[in-house]
Amino acid sequence: MSTRVEKQAAETPLSNPDFRERLRELPPSAKLVAKVLEDQAPMSQGELAEDSLLPDRTVRYALNRLAEADLVESRYSFRDARKQVYFLIE
Repeated sequence: MSTRVEKQAAETPLSNPDFRERLRELPPSAKLVAKVLEDQAPMSQGELAEDSLLPDRTVRYALNRLAEADLVESRYSFRDARKQVYFLIE
C-alpha cells in the first residue's frame, strides 16, 4: 500500500521540477493556493479562500499570478455554471 501512496505523491504537479521552479518565483500566497489546489482541486475562488484562510482579494491575486505563470487553469463548475473552478496544470 505504501508504494501506491508514494506513486500518487510522485505524480502531483508540485513534484515536477519545472513546475516547482516556476512556482518558486511567485509570492507566498500563490504557493499556498497551489498547495491547497494540489490536495483538493478543482476548487472555486471562495472555496480556496475558505480553505487557505486568505482573503478573497489575495486569493484572486494569487490565482492571477499562477495563471500568468501557466501553472493553473480554470473551467466552469459542473455544480454551478456561474462559478469557475481552478486546478493545477500538470
